[in-house]
Amino acid sequence: MIALAELKKLPIAERLQLVGDLWDSIAEEQDALPDPPELVAEVMARDARFLENPSSASSWEEVEKRILSRRA
Repeated sequence: MIALAELKKLPIAERLQLVGDLWDSIAEEQDALPDPPELVAEVMARDARFLENPSSASSWEEVEKRILSRRA
């Protein structure tokens, strides 16, 4: 493994390239990461609320319109 002190000696452009390469390698393997329990709980709670009252959901068009209207 390369020591952090050695990486800090690299020019900024090379360090930025390494960051990008590392990020890309993580993104390629993101399915291997477990979902945070808080995220799973939130998704399950939202699903339960939707199943209780499906008419409470918004279409993508409605959501997009709300988002865009906030930018204006």
